[in-house]
Amino acid sequence: METATKSKRVADGNILDRLFRPMGVEGVYARTREYEEVADVLQQLISRHRPDDAEVFRFPPVMSLRQLETQGYLNSFPQLLGCVCALHGTETDVSAAVDRARRGADWTSETTSADLVLSPAACYPIYPIAAEKGPVPARGLTFDVAADCFRHEPSKDLDRLQSFRMREYVRIGAPAQIATFREQWMQRAQSIAEALQLPYRFDRASDPFFGRVGQLMAANQIEQALKFELLIPVRAEGGPTACMSFNYHRDHFGKTWGLTDESGETAHSGCVAFGIDRLALALFATHGLIVGAWPRAVLQVLRLD
Repeated sequence: METATKSKRVADGNILDRLFRPMGVEGVYARTREYEEVADVLQQLISRHRPDDAEVFRFPPVMSLRQLETQGYLNSFPQLLGCVCALHGTETDVSAAVDRARRGADWTSETTSADLVLSPAACYPIYPIAAEKGPVPARGLTFDVAADCFRHEPSKDLDRLQSFRMREYVRIGAPAQIATFREQWMQRAQSIAEALQLPYRFDRASDPFFGRVGQLMAANQIEQALKFELLIPVRAEGGPTACMSFNYHRDHFGKTWGLTDESGETAHSGCVAFGIDRLALALFATHGLIVGAWPRAVLQVLRLD
């Protein structure tokens, strides 16, 4: 399904000049107050749709390196990963690195892993937490999670930030429960986009798997309809941007973390993900840079009227 809008789209440069400030690295920006106020009310709007049984977690922007390795991320998306490194060793070792920096030499070669990575998605830390609960109950498990995420994709395009915010609802349970969850959220997402008067369409999609084997995995993901995206125009030129995604992981995380029901069957999982920054950008690109001039119905939905 696709909708249209009569709004005149805002140029990317105007959005950048008005809502962001450069920080010396492509895809990383300081955000202004008016932009943050819109991001905040989007979070509140999503919270109003929170499932009643959802357990809430808010994660830091870092997670365990070992946990991410266990989940297979390094095999599938090594090109996106950001590792946290630090200066270790004796005072002499650290001082030597500082001296290198003073001489204009590369001091980062002296750093070693801090056993942390920058979180590439909000949902990854939840699966080991869910596994600690024991057998998945017959009703399944539902979580509301969020994190500041990072993916190493330097770009001048505003819809491809390296540092961005992700909000997710995660469902763990039987395959039929995951299918119902995803279908309900695709319908709900459509209603949200229409209420915000954003042009959109759904499409099958794949994750950016790495290498030749990754191309086969991506093709398989599309063929089996494991991932759908809600696409909204954000940039003045080019195709629309994925602002929400609807994912069925099958039993991947269940097998990885030993998530089983009381009869020993491996649990399946799925999630709906909201790109908070992309949704905020879509609103400004569609309705203009002056929030007070947005359609009244949109302001009412966001409770900005």
